[in-house]
Amino acid sequence: MVTIVIDGKDYVVEEGHSLLKVLRSNGKNIPSLCYHPALKTPIGACKLCAVEIRVKDKPSKVALSCAVKTGEGLQVETATAAVSMARSKAIQQLLAFAPQSGTLLKLADSYGVETSFQPDGCIRCLLCERVCREIVGANALKTVKREGRKFIVPVEGACIGCGTCANICPTQAIRIEDKETVRTISIRDEIIGIHPLERCEGCGKRFATPKFLEYIHHRTLHHPDVKEHHQYCPSCAKLFFKGKQPMPSI
Repeated sequence: MVTIVIDGKDYVVEEGHSLLKVLRSNGKNIPSLCYHPALKTPIGACKLCAVEIRVKDKPSKVALSCAVKTGEGLQVETATAAVSMARSKAIQQLLAFAPQSGTLLKLADSYGVETSFQPDGCIRCLLCERVCREIVGANALKTVKREGRKFIVPVEGACIGCGTCANICPTQAIRIEDKETVRTISIRDEIIGIHPLERCEGCGKRFATPKFLEYIHHRTLHHPDVKEHHQYCPSCAKLFFKGKQPMPSI
């Protein structure tokens, strides 16, 4: 057993053990992403576990605690300005590789590292923009560049509330919420559209926005049908066209 000093306090620990493991076992919150106790040799790839150490009369230096072994007289500081600078640099370097990583952004926030990156779940597949333009025809979404990166953003006043963009989004980055009589469609903290919901004439369920119904009316205006028009939700419409009458609304 050897005695080491951690943040000014003496600790008796086993000699030759990983300093990172010893620090954590003694209640020190040392970050690391590349260390695992099951692996014999640490590689210090993430560089997050930096601490400041001093051995005997040698000058203090910043070192990666995963790669330091405990020994008699080892002095360790876990929260100096030099340590903070080393961790901030490491976090920024990691963010350069994975700027949308929620884990890294949370880590950056906990250590006070400023970053302009914000995860939004959007993978920039452009499905939403394309389907809104090519299939729906509303052109309610567009791509813009912000700080050198592409973002899908709403076109003000263009959304008809159909919800196709939310339904086709592979990562659920676009959200659709029907709450009582109102439908809200959004991406990140930006509103794509807020719409009232109309009732189905059959079951009474609120199912579509006035803009969407009006849009469909104009799209089918010249369709050669002679049937009486009704405002049915998809479920009631299926029943109606199969010859069954939907339940009357209450």
